[in-house]
Parts: sequence; C-alpha cells; structure tokens
Amino acid sequence: MEIVSFAFFLYLCRELNKRVMKILHTSDWHLGHVLYNNDRSEEQKSMLEQIISIVQDHKPEVFLIAGDVYHTSQPSSSIQTLFANSIMSLHNANPKMQIIITAGNHDSAIKHEIFRQPWHALNVHTIGSINRNDIFQHIIEIENKGFVIAIPYSYERNMPEDFYQTLLSEVAKRNTNDLPVILSAHTTVFGCDFTSHQNADEKIVGGIEAISIESIGEGYDYLALGHIHKPQFVDNAKEKARYCGTPLPISFDENYSHSITLVEIEKHNQVPQIQTIEIENPHPLVSLPTEGFVSWQEAKELLMKFPDEIGAYVRLNIEIEDILPSEAEYQIKSIVSNKKCRFCYINTKRKNAQINEIAPLTIAEFQQEEPIDIARRFLEYSNVEFDEQMQEAFNQVLEIINQESQNE
Repeated sequence: MEIVSFAFFLYLCRELNKRVMKILHTSDWHLGHVLYNNDRSEEQKSMLEQIISIVQDHKPEVFLIAGDVYHTSQPSSSIQTLFANSIMSLHNANPKMQIIITAGNHDSAIKHEIFRQPWHALNVHTIGSINRNDIFQHIIEIENKGFVIAIPYSYERNMPEDFYQTLLSEVAKRNTNDLPVILSAHTTVFGCDFTSHQNADEKIVGGIEAISIESIGEGYDYLALGHIHKPQFVDNAKEKARYCGTPLPISFDENYSHSITLVEIEKHNQVPQIQTIEIENPHPLVSLPTEGFVSWQEAKELLMKFPDEIGAYVRLNIEIEDILPSEAEYQIKSIVSNKKCRFCYINTKRKNAQINEIAPLTIAEFQQEEPIDIARRFLEYSNVEFDEQMQEAFNQVLEIINQESQNE
C-alpha cells in the first residue's frame, strides 16, 4: 500500500511539473558598456556564464530578455559575437527552451531583426520593432505551457491604438485551456523606483516617458518589464508586474544587488511565484565613502585602507570648498599603483552649494550621460523649462538620427 501511495505521489509531482510554466526574466545586459574607459568584457562574460548555469539548473520553458541587450545601437563585432555565442550556449543548455529577445531603447531594431529567420531554427524569437502589418506576430505560443506577448521598445505615438489590450484580448480568445499569459515590455511605468538613473523624474527615465500600469491593459498573469535597472515590483500591480533589473551595475549609483528573476505560474489567473537569483560581479563598483561625502584628506585615507587584493572599480565622493589640489590625480594614481582596484573618477560636491547650482561635468561623466539628460542640463543652465512638448520634439529628432545611423 505504501509503495502504491508513493508511486501515486511521484505521478502527481510529474503531472504538476508538466503544468507549471517556468520563465527566466532578464533585461538590460548593456553588452559593450565601458566604465570610464575600462573594458568590462570580463565581467560581462562572467555574467553570461552564470546565466547559462542557471538555465542548466532550472530548465525553464521560456528565457526572456526584455530589451537593452547592447549598450549602444552600434555594438562592435566582438560584442555581437559574444551575444550570439551566448545565445547558442543558452540553447544548448536547454534545447527545448524558447528564447525570446526584444529590442530596448539602447538597441538597434534592425540588428535584432536581421537574423530573425535563422534564429527560429534554435527556438529563438527576436523582435526588433512593432509589426503594424501583423500585430499578432507579437504573440508567441509555448505549446501546452502558455503565451508570451513580446513587445519591443517603441515611442508611444508609434504604437497602434490600444495595442497592449488588443493583443491581450486576442490571447484570451486563443487561451481555451487557461494557460499562463506573459506580457513583456521595455518601458517606464509610473510608480517605479528610478533613483539610480541620472537626471530622471517620475515622468521620464532614460528618455522614455512613463505610462500608467492601467494603460497596459488586463489579462496578463505576469508583466516582464525592462529599462529600469533596480529590481522591483511595480506599485498597484499586486506583484504581477516586475522589473528584473540589470544583472550588472551600469553606474556607481546602482549600489544594490543585481539578479535575474525566475517566475513560475501554473495556470491563468494564478499569482506567479517569484524567485530572484543573484549574479555575482568579479569587479564590483565601490564608492568611498559608501554614503555621503568626505574631505580630500579623508578620501585619500579611505583609498589607502582599501584592500589591495580586491579588483573593484572605485569612485571617491569628495566635498570641496573651491577646487581639488592640482596634484590630486597624481596622488591617487600613486596610492592605487600596487592595488588591484581600478580608480574611475572623483565625484565632487561643493560645500554649501546652492540648491539650484548645476555642477560641471567631467569628460568621463559626460560620456555616461544620455542625450536627453545633456539637453535637460543645458536648458536648466539657460533657465529654460524643458517641458513635455520640448521633450517630445527632442525625442522625435533623436529617433530620426538613430534611424538614419542604423540605415547607413
């Protein structure tokens, strides 16, 4: 009797496992990102190796990248090769897994579309842009498991009317077996924590205007979001909408753990089970001090005490009354000469500075800025309001420039 009961238990476990849909949700890899002239390919390769290992361990049905695979729309050939090899390794780690990749605002839509057909042979779906001629191509059915609606980054004005809800309604018609429904988007949603993004506000983050969670529509079981780098659930979404965050920090202000998200859903209208899986960085980004600002002398002492064997990137947060000593850079290079850490830059704050004072940017800081952030800084300096109409006009011009560069 006990043997029969145990056998029945194993049978139930197998049947339940067949029904559960597993999704690995990741985004914002920013392959090719350079941190203050420091090549990060070693960290990026380590990140990808860890993700491949996670796929081997968990065997998800879907591997979902919600935008910003690359840091720029024109990645180098070596970075594109790194990405292609990683996709091959992900496929080999779990051949039946469906790999779904959507373009983000940093990506080139054309580069995601160009090898779309060859990738299909390996269960890889790449979506670079909105297909207005056949919007239902954005619906990917995972046989006997569920549906994924994959939407790349696009300006709101370029989307068909009620785009999200139209797709969700179509899936509702097809979903006769109450299978899980996943919606993926690369966008900014009101209520998210954008504090690590420079020059962002509640309306625009990284050049993408925020939309309400309600405008996305109803009918999904999990909303897999990309663009915001801090992992988090979206307010008012009852833990159904989540930014998985970037697996590697892109700036020193991203001083939180980085991970990918494992999602498990048994059936439609069931609350998803969420697990975060941390990604370790062999070269962490460290600010000295970790909070606040100190004097030049105190900053030097902190740098001297920093462990010699840790290969971190280091930023110094220094409060100044006037300017730094002319020999500051020489002294820093001397201090770190026998350390494994890589000094990046000095983040200065003027003592007793006026609230509205706009601090000048170093060349290194300027290189990290988004175009819309530079425009906002310039207009603030000129005492001109960067209102919504002007922001939209700027985004239109930027989109035209990006399209022209992609077509060259």
